[in-house]
Amino acid sequence: MKNNMKNLLVSILMVTLALPVNRVMAGNEDRAGESGAGELLIMPFARSSGWGMSNTSCVKGLEGMYLNVAGTAFTKSTEVVFARTEWLKGSGISVNAFGFSQKVGETGVLSLGVMTMSFGDILITTTDLPEGGIGTFSPSFMNIGLSYAKAFSNSIYGGIAVKIISESIADNRAQGVALDAGIQYLTGDNENIHFGIALRNIGPTMKFSGDGLSFRGNPNNSDILMTVEQRSVYFQLPALLNIGAAYDFLINDNHTITLAGSFTSNSFGKDVFAGGLQYNFNDYLMLRGGLSYENGMFNADNRTSVYTGPTAGITVQVPLNKEKGSSFSLDYSYRTSNPYEGTHSIGARISL
Repeated sequence: MKNNMKNLLVSILMVTLALPVNRVMAGNEDRAGESGAGELLIMPFARSSGWGMSNTSCVKGLEGMYLNVAGTAFTKSTEVVFARTEWLKGSGISVNAFGFSQKVGETGVLSLGVMTMSFGDILITTTDLPEGGIGTFSPSFMNIGLSYAKAFSNSIYGGIAVKIISESIADNRAQGVALDAGIQYLTGDNENIHFGIALRNIGPTMKFSGDGLSFRGNPNNSDILMTVEQRSVYFQLPALLNIGAAYDFLINDNHTITLAGSFTSNSFGKDVFAGGLQYNFNDYLMLRGGLSYENGMFNADNRTSVYTGPTAGITVQVPLNKEKGSSFSLDYSYRTSNPYEGTHSIGARISL
């Protein structure tokens, strides 16, 4: 049974990687802006952000819930992560994330992740009071994810995640659900060759509802004052497909350099190519950098993304118990942007 499952997963991986380029590159920039729940595309954790999200094939631990859920299967025992992101510094938007992963049984891992976005206080305005003066409101975006991942063998790892999506203001709310699935495959004499595939944000349409879509008026110029409710248009989730590969250059027991690359096919935007490089010194210090590219990014007249490509990050990790492999680490990453002052992420991680 295990061999059959392994062969099936490997076959899916290889067939997907072998698809013709014109079939895989299904990004549709003509549909940009037509989807909702764009916060599902934000990486709230610093390690993957510093790679430029090129580590689809080698992401490990809780961060896998936001890139390739199969990576959560690498949790050794228990992992707890906190992170805060100043998203496009100067915009006043921040992202907070928290989560933990727990190994269950011999090969399974359960994970829970929570991400919230804060937009600050926004002035309430009307046609009569365009400058405000009647109070403020605060939008609330929250995603809660629950995942299960499993090591099917020493080479095959897979997982699935369910995410609950909530977006609201005082008088309007939209809620939905999405599914993620992913596979990672390790090969090579030292298991230093990585392949990964992840399908993300698959789910039914969402729409807004609430008192904010109603008003008091006189329909058809009648003399009767009535409450009229407007119908909100349904919107789709930003589904995407990630395909990635990575190679570990094992210099010696203390030094490892990892080269990673990935391709993202977006249903509602341009295709994205990402590459990254990480230097790891004995799991004490990790330096990483990356480049995320989409068509027209380097041309100011044609660029449609606020991000300009380069990313960088650093991790400092301190062992707590060498025998058990537990550790505490601090992560930081930076993504360049124009305009704004880039995106800064910082996080803390405890692995037990």
